[in-house]
Amino acid sequence: MEHVALPAAPEAAPVPWRAYARLAKLDIWDYYLSVPLAAALVLASGAGAAGGAGSGAVLAVLVLFLGGEVAMSAAMCTFDDVTGYRDGSDAVNYGPDAPARRLARKPLVAGTLTERQAIRFGWAAVAACALCWAAAVAVAPARPGWAVAGTAALAVFGFQYTWWLRISYNGFQELFLAALGWFFVLPLYGLLTGRADGFAVVQALVFGLGPLLFGVYSNTNDIAGDRAVGRRTAAVLLSPRGNAAFVAGCSALEAVLLVGSAVAGFAPWWFPLVMAPVMALRARQWVLGFVRGEILLARRLGIRLHRVCCALLVGTDLALVVFGGTL
Repeated sequence: MEHVALPAAPEAAPVPWRAYARLAKLDIWDYYLSVPLAAALVLASGAGAAGGAGSGAVLAVLVLFLGGEVAMSAAMCTFDDVTGYRDGSDAVNYGPDAPARRLARKPLVAGTLTERQAIRFGWAAVAACALCWAAAVAVAPARPGWAVAGTAALAVFGFQYTWWLRISYNGFQELFLAALGWFFVLPLYGLLTGRADGFAVVQALVFGLGPLLFGVYSNTNDIAGDRAVGRRTAAVLLSPRGNAAFVAGCSALEAVLLVGSAVAGFAPWWFPLVMAPVMALRARQWVLGFVRGEILLARRLGIRLHRVCCALLVGTDLALVVFGGTL
């Protein structure tokens, strides 16, 4: 009997969760380091959680706050992709000439998700964030007004990076990148301890400067594209020399915090010695980007340097626990 050739089976459709994971940029985890940093700060504070709450409550707050951070970051990245898809900037940066793996990071441009699907996912992420942070506040050992207000403000404004208020388009992108890190650390620390110690504030400020100090290098690389869509970053608004000076100033601010906190008595005297590699590599980052013109290499160094900085901050806090001393 003659065999009839069957048509080839169609390729399997993309797995939806993978497209949503790419939309949410779940592989970008640098902001989530705020949770282990806050946990280390609580240990180093010498007082433990407020009110003598058990470790179970502390762990619950940490997990719920981390869940809210993941959801907030997913919402922010999702709406950023929708905006980039609408104004055409992602079509230029991730067009048909882009490598397939790079293009897959933009599901709207790649066609694996529709704009409507993305927007629904973004709002679902905002809702999940609000639920996680409301639960974290409800079970928190302490609820100082400033920590509750900070958590609420983060829930309201965190997803508006390029949506509604379009913060990054209206001249506040750099402040937003740093403030997001500050608000990921301090309110969580407040919910666990009921206070805001000087050294905790310093570490939160340093943590927030980390994403800023690789974001400004991205902005320097993206000047033409950002200017074309009306995104008013410092790199767009300033002259090349002014932008280089601005980045140098942000880098110097980090060094001032690291050294000045010890001089002022907020940090142990040896803290600047521990953080010396960060200051040295930050100077190298600026030279690499603005003297040698290797902006993307400088950006990559900034990402790694943020992770090194977080590890050193956590190590400092744990050293205070092991060898004695309180904040």
